[in-house]
Amino acid sequence: MECLVSSAEQCGGRRPGRRWCISALVGVWCKQACSGPPLLSRGSNCNCFNCSNCNTRMVLYIAGTPIDTIPQDLRTLFQLYPHLKEGARHLCSLPAKCVGPVGLLYVSQRELAVTVPHDRNVSVLGTDDCTTCHMAVFRHTASGATGLTHLDSCEHEEPLQTILQRIAELSKGYPAGRVQLHIVGGYRDSRGVSEEVSLSLLNALSKSPYEVDVITCCLGELNTITRDGMNWPVVYGVGVNVETGELFPATFPDKGPDMALRHARFYTGGHQQFLDIYDCQQGLLRIGPFNYEPLRKVDLWLQQSDKVLLKHLSTSPEVEPPHFAMQARASLKYIQEHPFPASTVFPDGRPHFFRKDQLSGQWVQISS
Repeated sequence: MECLVSSAEQCGGRRPGRRWCISALVGVWCKQACSGPPLLSRGSNCNCFNCSNCNTRMVLYIAGTPIDTIPQDLRTLFQLYPHLKEGARHLCSLPAKCVGPVGLLYVSQRELAVTVPHDRNVSVLGTDDCTTCHMAVFRHTASGATGLTHLDSCEHEEPLQTILQRIAELSKGYPAGRVQLHIVGGYRDSRGVSEEVSLSLLNALSKSPYEVDVITCCLGELNTITRDGMNWPVVYGVGVNVETGELFPATFPDKGPDMALRHARFYTGGHQQFLDIYDCQQGLLRIGPFNYEPLRKVDLWLQQSDKVLLKHLSTSPEVEPPHFAMQARASLKYIQEHPFPASTVFPDGRPHFFRKDQLSGQWVQISS
């Protein structure tokens, strides 16, 4: 169905992502979800976006080969760069590791985080529950600065620029290195949502002022398995060892604090911003501040069955993990209790800060 929301601000004309937002109109489903190159490439010492050496648009690289034009579909991409299939097959062949909270920084949908190998609190960045969403892992080969983001079909350029800028800042003083990228996610879904996200992501990368070398591209058909005539994703989540750069399939039973609040942004209109959730220099996880639009008739949504929530709040209801409806219900409950989070959750306009407990691995809230 096309979006029937009357307010243009509520939808913004975006394409669907993994979760569909709920319109403020009763009984209306809203179609949209939120509805070899060196990093320092412009001048020998360039490490910024805006210096006089930074006037030329960079190209995207795949395993050291520059590509000037992004193919129109993934099938053509894999035909042009068949070695990508080998890397995807290897990743899909690995068993998923169950990662506990010690040393873990979990990154949720529409979030990003960057850290460095000498971080005493975080040794693994991870995310999961991806069906049509994509996971992108960036790593600088000299400094080891590593970033991860979990992308739906919201605007891609801003979070990618943020990650690359943070990696550049953390790589100052190191020898020239390469920014390598691993992209994992999506599958061959019936509506083609995954491929839209894949191509949008690749096009955003091609516009970046930094050069990025794609090493792993486990997308679409390469991340698809067929069971009983239905396509499923193979890899739902990944982790990356910040010290070694090892990428591996993973699940994360403990995803960290404030998850109902963090997920609430997906089900209400008007909030498409990506959150940079970690300060690696201070070792602090930060959530917010942000606001979202009130959700009318949230009581009615909470009365619906898990099957109804799954059908209307996911772009891929057939292949969601078992806990999807439980997480959605928790976020709807949070929205019911906090319809105006700017007033009740972030009354002072400051983030929620958390510090890692070294023994338990739990994030413990501290006063700001």
